[in-house]
Amino acid sequence: MAKTSSTSAPTVPTSYEAALDELETLVASLESGQLPLDQLLTGYQRGAELLKFCRDRLGAVENQIKVLEGNQLKPWPQE
Repeated sequence: MAKTSSTSAPTVPTSYEAALDELETLVASLESGQLPLDQLLTGYQRGAELLKFCRDRLGAVENQIKVLEGNQLKPWPQE
């Protein structure tokens, strides 16, 4: 039976946490040194997409906090 490879575009993560989980799993896989070169490249590309997604989400949250704080960035309260 022939292997079928998925050539569809990667899915967009549903949340920051989902993207971070996928990214952590991907990094562990890449660091294992057990992947063939083509999978390393694909993994690196997916990791770059996930990293951009996470940075964009964090930037959006930071902008929302600025709006809520009257455009003055204040330290996050720690418990």
